[in-house]
Amino acid sequence: MSKDKKRNPRPVIDNRQARYNFELLESFEAGLALEGWEVKGIRSGEVDMKDSYVLMKDGEAWILGLKISPPKEVTFQVDQNRTKKLLLTKSELGKIFKATQEKGLTCVPTKIFWKTNLIKINISLGKGKTKFDKRETIKRKEWDREKAKIGKLSSKLK
Repeated sequence: MSKDKKRNPRPVIDNRQARYNFELLESFEAGLALEGWEVKGIRSGEVDMKDSYVLMKDGEAWILGLKISPPKEVTFQVDQNRTKKLLLTKSELGKIFKATQEKGLTCVPTKIFWKTNLIKINISLGKGKTKFDKRETIKRKEWDREKAKIGKLSSKLK
């Protein structure tokens, strides 16, 4: 009697720009304080994390620049760039605050994902890359692709 409905897997939104611009060091998993329409927007994958970052203020972590587009059903005026509170433990907040103040690191979001029925966000401490470092990363990726192609060709010839 029950039909097997094909459900889309819950989206994982990845911030690839953060990996390109920063050398990511330590990672933390945090919860997000969201409104209902924001959850629907994340579920539909309408998130832009490109220019977002984490700010420490009054012993709390806030994420700025995270743009969540509202779904079509929302009829009231919403702020897409609303500042959202991150839910972290005191020890994690202390580590992040210490790293950003003393070591000069930046805290950036890297991934939004679902964990059971909760929306979580991975944030990482990162050190900004120079132009040379970015070029080196691109060269390494291209070389890895070439090695994989050569490996596939040589296995086909055997």
